[in-house]
Formats: sequence, structure tokens, C-alpha cells
Amino acid sequence: MELNLTRPIVFMDLETTGIKVATDRIVELCLLRINPDGSRKIKTLRINPGIPIPPESTEIHGITDEDVKGCPKFTQLAHELSEFMDNCDIAGYNSNHFDIPLIVEEFLRAGVDFEIKGRRFVDIQNIFHKMEPRNLSAAYKFYCSKELENAHSAEADTVATYEILKAQLDRYNGTEFKDKKGNVMKPVVNDMKALSDFSFSNRAADLIGHVIYNDQNIEVFNFGKHKGKPVNVVFRDEPSYYDWIMKSEFPLSTKKVVTAIKLRGFNKESVKTELF
Repeated sequence: MELNLTRPIVFMDLETTGIKVATDRIVELCLLRINPDGSRKIKTLRINPGIPIPPESTEIHGITDEDVKGCPKFTQLAHELSEFMDNCDIAGYNSNHFDIPLIVEEFLRAGVDFEIKGRRFVDIQNIFHKMEPRNLSAAYKFYCSKELENAHSAEADTVATYEILKAQLDRYNGTEFKDKKGNVMKPVVNDMKALSDFSFSNRAADLIGHVIYNDQNIEVFNFGKHKGKPVNVVFRDEPSYYDWIMKSEFPLSTKKVVTAIKLRGFNKESVKTELF
């Protein structure tokens, strides 16, 4: 159905240099303004963030430093964008958590006091998650068409999980899946190795995923200021980072993995020293 509007609403999406509101920048944005009379206007703009775009961000949205080199900076567009969104409610997907805080941060950096008081924010992701919960009980009902009794008891949850996997194998048998690189496959097959490979978002080197393997099968950090960088290179260039990890509240399994990487690098350096 068409939206029942008493004032305009702007649907927005941002592509950015990363996910930290305080430090990351917008590289592309789209604003779709829907007016109460049903008319619409749309702005789609590439923006020079003024900082390098990390490779892991480019991998997601496909925008490189070269793509935005000649584009205006947000400060040059801030007043125009603020006027476009004037007196509008705002909607987006995960917008309350990310897009709105980040664009407000950009406005403030540009010296534009973007007023949020009195606006209504509609986050489509929150509606989706509340109406279609992604918990075990919801999965059991979706795949097995049964209500999960005694949810959160270990035995009931374990048996339900087993039944869900069997139902997934039936439902997705022969179903194609396209990954982020455009590769098409049929991954849900009755083979535990294939299911294990498909279950992981990243190939983790430790249990929790603080350290993962990149495309070159090298262990890289998956968090913090060194995210995406090879662990052995970070330890070589910044030895204190290893000490910080060992003294912080990381899982012992993670500490074991990073220690093994550090020792492996230390042993290689020792061999070089002996040879030369």
C-alpha cells in the first residue's frame, strides 16, 4: 500500500569507509524523498571522504579512492543535503543504528546544525527483526512447521536444531546461492564439510573469529585498528600489540592462536639470524 504521510519522508542509504560513526566517512549516498502528494525526488551522489577507503570496505561496495578522487567533499554538499531533508522524517535499513548517526556526524563536521528533534525515524530492519524473529523458536516454526515446546531447555533446543538442519536439507536441495563475488553454487547439500564451509561468514583461525584467513590464506586481524592486516606483520611492526592482547580480556583460544603466530614469526627471524 502507499504510505500515509502527513509530511515528507526521506529514505536513505550510505556507503562508507567503515562502520565507526566517529571516524568514518560517507563515500556514496542516496536520498529518496517521498512527499505527501505521492511525488518523489531522488539524489544519488558520490562523495570524496578525504581519507583512504580501506580495501575491506571497497570489497563490500566496490568504490575505490580513484572513483571518488574528483567528487565533492561532504562539506561542499552539506547545505544542499540539509535543505533536501528539511522537515522530513527519515527511513532506512539499520538507519537508527548507523546511517542517521553517521550523516548527522558529517553535518556537524561541516558546521551544519542538522536538527533531529521532532523528526520520526523509521528503521525497516528493526521492523523486520521484530516481526520475523531470527531465534531458534522462529526457525523451528519456519522450517518444521511446529511450535518449540520447552524452549531454552538444553534438550529441547538441541533436538530442534537437529530437526531444523534436516528440514533445511530438504528445503534447499538443489537451490542456487550467489556469493558476494557473483559465484553461483548449490551449497546446502548433505555433506558436513560443505555445510561447515557454508556456515562460516569468514574462515576463522581462532574459535571466535578475532583472527581470520584472508584470500591468500594468511591470518589477519578481524577487529580493531589493525583489522584486515596480517597478524605477523602487526606483531613485527608493533610488538606491544601482542602484549596488549595477552593482558586484555580475549578468549584463551584467541591468545593461543596469536601466540602460535608470534612464535612462528620469531622462529623464522631466528633462522635468518643464524644464516646471516
